[in-house]
Amino acid sequence: MADATAPRQYVPLTCHGHSRPVPHLSFSPLEKDDVYYMISACKDGNPMLRDGQTGDWIGTFLGHKGAVWQARLSPDATTAATAAADFTAKIWDTHTGELLYILQHEHIVRAIAYPFDQSGMIATGGFEKKLRIFDLQEQQPAVEQSSANSNVVNPVTVDASRAFEIGEGVHKEAIKFIVWAKDPRVLVTASGDTLRWFDLPTRRCVREVRLEAEIKSCELVSLASAHSAPTDIGGGLPVLAVASGKTAYFWGGARAEDELKQIKLPHGIASVGLDLKGRKFVVGEDPGTWARVYSWDDAKELDVHKGHHGPIWSIAFSPDGNLYATGSEDGTIKMWKNCEGFYGLWRGGVSVNGTD
Repeated sequence: MADATAPRQYVPLTCHGHSRPVPHLSFSPLEKDDVYYMISACKDGNPMLRDGQTGDWIGTFLGHKGAVWQARLSPDATTAATAAADFTAKIWDTHTGELLYILQHEHIVRAIAYPFDQSGMIATGGFEKKLRIFDLQEQQPAVEQSSANSNVVNPVTVDASRAFEIGEGVHKEAIKFIVWAKDPRVLVTASGDTLRWFDLPTRRCVREVRLEAEIKSCELVSLASAHSAPTDIGGGLPVLAVASGKTAYFWGGARAEDELKQIKLPHGIASVGLDLKGRKFVVGEDPGTWARVYSWDDAKELDVHKGHHGPIWSIAFSPDGNLYATGSEDGTIKMWKNCEGFYGLWRGGVSVNGTD
């Protein structure tokens, strides 16, 4: 007899288009009319922009000459930032697809982050082991008129030497993730097995925490203000979700430094996403290809999502919490419904017994 308490499983949406593994994906904040977007990084060098609700392809940002490791959308969704193996981070116009800025580094760029609510700054990190902040408002791309009806944007190249370095000499290994806390004075980095908190006014590292093993995933999870509440995990503030070894770690507060919980699982974790309102979290197992859903309160396994054919490197929840996306070594993105009723391309009453 079927378990009456088991969650209803909806057929996931599969987003094709990438030809190599997808190491990272993320959503934009909620725009007007509840519109939002998703961006995916890919080792094929071609990050893609999609409709966040349906997964429909909008465009591809062309110009990198190496694997793209991370991709994020600005708080106002007007620009996208990508970190790549071609020693650059690039800033793109999300409406036209044009390249606006080339941030030139001396080695592979692995991590990139916008402030929580400011689109004119960007933080980068990577194999140089340096945390840098670029002020994109210092110089604007020049626009030239090429014909009567079209303009050409000449991107600005900014050398890394013009950026502000934070915590000089602190990192001993490559920076894999950067999180800008809700408090704009605080940045968090993941490097090796260590999380570090930096105070921007003093440019100093103010806290260091070693975790169980190499950090595989480190993301700030938040809901749009219209969808968040004091009863959510984190009390209505964003939560830092980190995967290391077999443990999922969570920090809350405006500075993302208040430890909320550590949850040890019976298997390794390649990635973690958090459902703030639904009080559950989703992990990509390591090794393995399944996504497992666990209860926040008692760590009981609630569901297993099968369908990917490679490890799941990235998990992100939409800004309204109604779906989450998984990016995999198999080159695909899958979108999983996380609400009842009609939403996006899903019908309200259709369910299946499995998702593979």
